[in-house]
Amino acid sequence: MTSLELPPNVHLSTHPSLQAKLSQLRSKSASSRDTNALVHEISLIVACEALSQSLTAISGPKDHTPIGAEYETTEVSPSTMCIVPILRSGLAMVDAVQTMLPRPVPVHHLGMYREPSTLDPVEYYNNLPHHIPADSTGSVASSLAILVDPIIATGGTCAAAIQTLREWGAKRVLVLSVLGAAEGVAQAAREWPEGTELWVAGVDKELTHEGMVKPGLGDVGDRLFLTIGK
Repeated sequence: MTSLELPPNVHLSTHPSLQAKLSQLRSKSASSRDTNALVHEISLIVACEALSQSLTAISGPKDHTPIGAEYETTEVSPSTMCIVPILRSGLAMVDAVQTMLPRPVPVHHLGMYREPSTLDPVEYYNNLPHHIPADSTGSVASSLAILVDPIIATGGTCAAAIQTLREWGAKRVLVLSVLGAAEGVAQAAREWPEGTELWVAGVDKELTHEGMVKPGLGDVGDRLFLTIGK
């Protein structure tokens, strides 16, 4: 699939190093440690590309260099951001995104799984803050919610998470993923096209009958946490 066939709010990376690392991650011989390292490194590149287009540099307060020279600091907009990993495998992408941000941001977790017979998403955990003091607009939601999940397969889980963040009050959702199936990425992109951008390292054309991306990466969560065959 070429980038021209993807929805306009989907961005497919062409970074050579990223493509090589994705190829390494596909291998069944990659250990759990290798898998974790490669997901982290791929996430760094995807996050760098996505945030360069999603954040704006703005002037901050004055500060001084070690030799006493005054300078104007640089901050980023929006001022309120959060990272939202989809459990379990989204946890492997959090540190990479935090590294690419100029300051630490809150991490809120969503737990979702696919019902085996229907492949529909089921939410089992949600710790988005509903009881913290509201900002001046009356909303407790972050302006930018960065949703991270290594795999977008059928797209149902990602779409459900986008809808949850929209209902929470996020102004924009930035989805970062390592690999997606073409139809799943398209479905997620259609959920809230005016408020969502998707950035993925790679896109495969097929899904198996079990809803797995083909050729894909297998079950990334099982590979990360050594639970294959559970």
